[in-house]
Formats: sequence, C-alpha cells, structure tokens
Amino acid sequence: MSAWEPVIGLEMHVELDTRTKMFCGCAVTKGDDPNSHTCPVCLAHPGALPVVNQRAIEYAARIALALHCTVQPRNIFHRKNYFYPDLPKAYQISQYDEPLATEGWFDYWVDGETLRCRINRVHMEEDAAKLIHAGGDAGRIAGSDYSMVDFNRGGTPLVEIVTEPDIPSPEAARELLQQLRNLVVELGVSECNMEEGQIRWDANVSVRPEGSTGLGTRTELKNMNSFRYLQQALDAEIPRQIEVLEAGGTIALETLHFDPGTGTTTPLRSKEEAHDYRYFPEPDLVPLVIDPVWVEGLRATQPELPAARVQRFTGQYGLSRADAVVLGSSASMAGFYEEVVAAGAAAKPAANWTMGEYLAHLNAAGLEAGHGHVTAERLAKLVKLVEGGTVSTSSGKEVFALMIEERAEPEAVVEKHGLGQISDAPELETAVARVIAGNPAQVEQYRGGKQQVLGFLVGQVMKATGGRANPQLVNELLRAALDG
Repeated sequence: MSAWEPVIGLEMHVELDTRTKMFCGCAVTKGDDPNSHTCPVCLAHPGALPVVNQRAIEYAARIALALHCTVQPRNIFHRKNYFYPDLPKAYQISQYDEPLATEGWFDYWVDGETLRCRINRVHMEEDAAKLIHAGGDAGRIAGSDYSMVDFNRGGTPLVEIVTEPDIPSPEAARELLQQLRNLVVELGVSECNMEEGQIRWDANVSVRPEGSTGLGTRTELKNMNSFRYLQQALDAEIPRQIEVLEAGGTIALETLHFDPGTGTTTPLRSKEEAHDYRYFPEPDLVPLVIDPVWVEGLRATQPELPAARVQRFTGQYGLSRADAVVLGSSASMAGFYEEVVAAGAAAKPAANWTMGEYLAHLNAAGLEAGHGHVTAERLAKLVKLVEGGTVSTSSGKEVFALMIEERAEPEAVVEKHGLGQISDAPELETAVARVIAGNPAQVEQYRGGKQQVLGFLVGQVMKATGGRANPQLVNELLRAALDG
C-alpha cells in the first residue's frame, strides 16, 4: 500500500468594515429589514454605473501588505459571469488576471513549529445577496418550498485571500485560518464575525504519493465558516480520496458539501474553471492605478502584527517562543499580559499565570482577555503574593478561583480563608515528623538511595497542610530529618 500525503490550499473571503458597499453608497449593516439598503447600482438597474469604494481599496491593501504581498501599481476589475438568483446582474464584479496584490507569504504556528504558506494573490470583489430558504426542509435548497432574496448584503466589499497548496494537514489548515483571522481583525479592517458571515472560506484538497511533487485532482469544500467543521471536513475527504485511488478509481474535479452530522462529504456540482465564468474586463470601471507613495504610507501606519509581537516578547520579556506565541498571537491577550507586567508582576510568572489559570478561566466563561472580574491589576497582585512567598502556588490557584466566585481582591481572599503560606519552621517540622512516621516504606526507599521518593514525601506534607506549606522549606526540613 502506498503512503499518501494531502495537499491543501485555502481561499478566505473577508467582508470589509467599510460602512458602505463596494460600488455604491448604500450602507452595510447587519440585522436591518430585508432589502432596506439597496439602490439602482446594487440592484443592477439599466444605466446605473459603479464607483469604486476607496476605503475598500485601502483595507484590501493593508491586508496585502500584512501578508508580504506586492501591491500591483495597476489592476483592473472583471465581470465574472454566472446566473444565480442572489446576483442581480448575472455577473459579479471581481478581479481576475490583474489582481490587487500577488506573491506573498504568511508564517503560522502548529504545535510550536513555524510553517510558511505562500500567498498566491489578494483580490477584491463584491459579495452576493443572501438567499433565505423557507418552508419544508428549509435547511436545503431542494427541500424548501420557496426561496427569498435579501439584497442588503449584495455589493458588500470582499477581499479574497488565495493561498498556494502549501498546507500539509487538516490541523495546519485550521491553525492557519485561525491565525489569519486574528491578523485581519488586528488590522482593524473587519470584525471577521463568523456567526454573521463576515468571514468564509473554501478549501481545495488533493492527495499524492508521499514525497512526490506533482498535484493530484482536487476537490473543493465550499463556503465554510467554522474552524472545527473545516478540519472535520478535511479529515473526512482525505481518506475518501485515498480509498478511491487505491481501489483504482479517479478523483472527479467537483465541489463538495460536508455534513457534520454524518461526517461525510458528498458532491454538489462539477467544479467550475476560469473559462466557465467567461471573465472579461469590466467596461464601466477604469483600471486602478495605485501610487507607490500611498502604499508606503499605509505600510508605515500598520499596527504591530502578531509575528512581530511574538518576536518582541521573546526579546523584551525573555519568554520562550512557545510562550510568546500563546501570549502574542492576539492583541487582546497580548495587551492583558503586558498590563499584568506593567502592574508589577515579574515577566515569566505573569506569563505562567496568564497562560494557565487566567486563560482557562476565559475559555470556561466565554470571555475575551481583559473582560470579567480578574483584571490585569488583580492578577498582578496575586502573582506578587505567590512570588513573595505569602501564598503558595497551589493555594494561589485556590485564591484565583475564590476571587472570581466572591468577586473579591486577592489579599481579601487570602485573609478571609486563611490561605497564607506556612513558613514557620516549628509548625512544619511537626507535619514533616508525622509524614515520616506514616510512610516507613518510602523513608526506607529514600535512605536506600532512591532520591526521587523525596517528591512523594513533599507532596504528603503539602497535602497535610492544605497546600499552604512553603515547599522549599518543606524540602529542606525533610532532607535534614531523613539524612540526619
């Protein structure tokens, strides 16, 4: 049996927060009455002429620069022809062979390893309207009784980011998309709200014999807006292709639907190629000529992006790359961590508590960093209590939980619940003597040369003192008693 490897490429579609549509002045909003933001341009009335949204060009260029692409000095819009009820012109204004930007790259992290994915292109286009299927089995076009069209979304500015087929696994595809979404959000050009459809992606996937360089026939997983479902879909499609090939079959070039309920992919239609869309230049729009000086002005005003922040965290705070990736990959988490350090907590302990108890709390409560009762100042106070020896690490975790439960300050929790660290030698000597007397087998093992047993005995003292004992002092007292 041959060994196979997947080859994955992604197309990410991002709605830009430009407030108005790509080629007209209609507002871009969410939740308003259907068809309340339309005009002759976005409804394709005869004689209505499009005008390019300059803010959309700026936002798209910022994305391209963040992906190390070359912004082309001249690019043009094309008509991408296809008939569908959510497209009133029967074509979409997009870009084809002269896009906004080309040939970039994006570095992302998977299990502590940095991978690079080449970016083929970044181009602009308008979004289609929204189809609403109703009656019958409304979740499926074929099963619904009728469909309605809301043209409020039609004409919304979109940026499409197209990668090269450089992604080696479903897990890597998921990580790349999550980190690419963070990048776009930090640029301030889109909220990338997945529930509202502000970001969607397609995945092109094929398999090939391990070690070969050719590309197999690809299938496309279309219009997904869940990282988890994307990975699940790829995990289902890759084995399916391998099974077909090993049985002597061929892979059809087609678009697939993934059903999360069954965990399987099924064909939707044959995959379109460029010639199927009959591209030709949009005659109502002149070519875009972009001033290189304007591009450099954008580059100079870009915010600090995750890759640069990760590098800064390793140098400024002495963090490992793995820790810097966790703390620096999103602006909210990075900002919170730096506030904890600014409030007086040492850099490494602050990182440990932010990545540990605090991040677990955010995930459990469904909060963004910086929200909730545990402020950066309060976490810094707790870190300093632990580092100063007032509270042990294990008791510190209890203090953290009680801070949230009682919405209290860490010092008040320590005083109220008696969670201060025990550093009184006579008191600990009593606990040590009891543990030695109660564990004769382990004591004998230690005195016979099995030094690692000491950790067990330290743990028993910590347990006996409710985790409040000073572990360093316990270690010293145990060694003195056992060796003496």
